[in-house]
Amino acid sequence: MTFESHNSSYTVVSTLFSGEANCCYMARLTDDMEGRSFTIIAVKDHDVIRDLMEASSRINNITDSQLVDAFTHGNDYVLVFPYRQERPLARFFVGESMALSEIEEIGTNLLLSCISASLPYPMLYLLLEQGQINLAKDGGIFFTYVIDLRDLDLKRTERDCTVKCARILRDILATKADQKNVSYELISRKSDNNSYSNFTELYRDLRIAAMPVERIGFLLRIKSFFHRNADTLFGILFWVCLILGIIALVVLLSHVVWGDIPIFRLFVNTFKNIGTESLLQ
Repeated sequence: MTFESHNSSYTVVSTLFSGEANCCYMARLTDDMEGRSFTIIAVKDHDVIRDLMEASSRINNITDSQLVDAFTHGNDYVLVFPYRQERPLARFFVGESMALSEIEEIGTNLLLSCISASLPYPMLYLLLEQGQINLAKDGGIFFTYVIDLRDLDLKRTERDCTVKCARILRDILATKADQKNVSYELISRKSDNNSYSNFTELYRDLRIAAMPVERIGFLLRIKSFFHRNADTLFGILFWVCLILGIIALVVLLSHVVWGDIPIFRLFVNTFKNIGTESLLQ
């Protein structure tokens, strides 16, 4: 089987996935002597094609993405990505034999890969959801693109992708949870609460938490403390303000009803007499 675009011809070598909405193939350029391989996603479902084109139109920097080519072939819409032999993170990650710093570096590489992919968020979410995350031998992260587009959801946003990514980070950091590492505690709490809204926020949390203690300045420690405990601190502040507000309201009502504040009489009357002598004489 051959797929023809305006400038290239891709010859299919093998079928990687076959589904209702799309098929995925490994292919090579027909006249390429270097033998470079590509992953071809041939989308045949018309509704998915419409959604995919709609999602792609929202990207301003599509030329910076991993997408090599996009064209129509008969009734199919074809996407072409680089092909790499898969090394699934779920299979090749062995956290028990790694140092915490190595795991945090893998997490950073995953984040950077999500940011640099420059893919529509609905498609990026599928890569994360369907386990297309791969761990290179040097600790780098790369995506493969053998995905089922039947589950493509245009409502997926950067927030959804960030929360999904944060939960993957939480799972790999959990292998060092017994060390009470800051990155696991922070990312675990915020991912469980769906607190992340963008990759920049998640990246900042991971890098701050991964910094050695001796390198963190006094102000940065304070900032990190408030950032990690923001929910608790705001809860305490809320109850303090509520109690002070109630006290202020009681004082105001007392002044309106009695003309003064009864509790103050305790302090005033206490000093009118000392022993048997009256201070009023």
